[in-house]
Amino acid sequence: MDGMNVVGDLFGQGKMFLPQVVKSARVMKQAVAHLVPFIEKEKEEDEKRTGIKAKPKGKMLIATVKGDVHDIGKNIVSVVLQCNNFEVVNMGVMVPCAEILAKAKEENVDIIGLSGLITPSLEEMTNVASEMQRDPYFKENNIPLLIGGATTSRAHTAVKISEHYDGPVIHVSDASRSVSVMQSLMDPKQKMEYIVNLSKDYESVRQMHLKKKGATFISIEDARKNKLELTFKPKKPKYIGRRVFKNIDLNLIKEYIDWSPFFQTWDLHGKYPDILKDSVVGKSASDLFKEAQKMLSKLINEKKLKANGVVGFYPANSINEDDIQVFKDESMELAFTYHCLRQQTQKPVVGGKQKPNLCLADFIAPKEKNIEDYIGLFAVTSGINAKIYEDMFEKTEDDYSGIMVKAITDRLAEAFAEYMHNRVRQDLWGYQTKKLSNEEMIKEKYQGIRPAPGYPACPEHTIKKDIFSLLQAKEIGMELTESMSMMPASSVSGFYFAHPEAKYFSVDKIDEDQIDDMAKRRSISKDQLKKWLASSLR
Repeated sequence: MDGMNVVGDLFGQGKMFLPQVVKSARVMKQAVAHLVPFIEKEKEEDEKRTGIKAKPKGKMLIATVKGDVHDIGKNIVSVVLQCNNFEVVNMGVMVPCAEILAKAKEENVDIIGLSGLITPSLEEMTNVASEMQRDPYFKENNIPLLIGGATTSRAHTAVKISEHYDGPVIHVSDASRSVSVMQSLMDPKQKMEYIVNLSKDYESVRQMHLKKKGATFISIEDARKNKLELTFKPKKPKYIGRRVFKNIDLNLIKEYIDWSPFFQTWDLHGKYPDILKDSVVGKSASDLFKEAQKMLSKLINEKKLKANGVVGFYPANSINEDDIQVFKDESMELAFTYHCLRQQTQKPVVGGKQKPNLCLADFIAPKEKNIEDYIGLFAVTSGINAKIYEDMFEKTEDDYSGIMVKAITDRLAEAFAEYMHNRVRQDLWGYQTKKLSNEEMIKEKYQGIRPAPGYPACPEHTIKKDIFSLLQAKEIGMELTESMSMMPASSVSGFYFAHPEAKYFSVDKIDEDQIDDMAKRRSISKDQLKKWLASSLR
């Protein structure tokens, strides 16, 4: 495995980029797979002769936590660590805490790594830390816990997770950092110094968090008084209810792909197409893009991968300032009430006028005005049958192609959402007839918005249950985990708001009085609510 070590060293020195590392690892692993019987025999003979058992640099268990199905980043980290002679036990996705800890003991691992993409995963990571604290095995062996994933952060790890476990709890920002962290933890000379410095750093983060003034909060009542006041002249959609779109041509969808996030997945940062000419990463980005185009053509031509969607339009009105009632049809039978969050910080005065405290309910006509308004719901996936490819590449030790498929299907899901939104604007709802370029759509120059649960304007995930239920999303092959992660992983769901002044915004942090108020409106406990609002809590 010396070749993989060389690859890892070059990556650590910045002389190779992530796509090259993963591609090189594929060659090495496939070669090693053929030689395993001979390597194992030679290893046994060496151990008998010398009495010394060959050991990797260290052993790590890595898993995507319960309720979460996302694993691109986790799989990349696994490959990078293996390239640096670390043994990795990859448990896959949606792994319960008890199974993670049992496997860690069984495998006698040196380190546990947790991954997750959706915000509820933060709560599950805290749960794993708490259970490690309760188990003498992990405390006595001082097993480090590594935290990674898109929703995680150094501050959240220091303030919210590390307080639950006395052992080292470390945030790892990306694949390139994982190697240096593992090396520091596995070297007896470096480990103590590393942990002492980390403890000082995290204590500093916690103190800064306590002292941080941040924005000035106002009461939820005052925030509502400063809501966005709009006039409403709604356009009725061409149909009321749901419509299913099965096996949409991927050739249509691919035209809507935004490639910039694709490169970010591979740790190549820059905007497409400029990144292809970048003086540092341009060559690697161009090679990767060519490989992506080949894989995309393969997926399209083989016609195994399916893209299904469902779009529904329903009568709707806002009530109680922050809530939206969604009705099943024009009989006005209530389907569900969406309890939205409102911005709660003091807004600046611009041009003599105070900026409003926004809430999605502001974009729907209030019920008391007796105006018939509408809201759209959607759920789309480009991941039907993606597992066929994932399993195939896993069997052939082809991590590079497996990660490539996931990265492309993720882009196709977002492109599918963009494609359907364009059809909604121009035809199905028909409130914007002007045709926009792909660049204009990426820059969100269109009328109306399509906010998705878990994102800044609606950070709470549980509304997905109502969306999936009303749209009957199972018919198109989409389901939810207990943590509201969508399956297949390459999926998008959300709302359509058609008002000309509807815009994307971030709720940001909210105060206790809004949490109290929403808990009462939803008839749930504050603790239940806080689980789903982890990223929005003050």
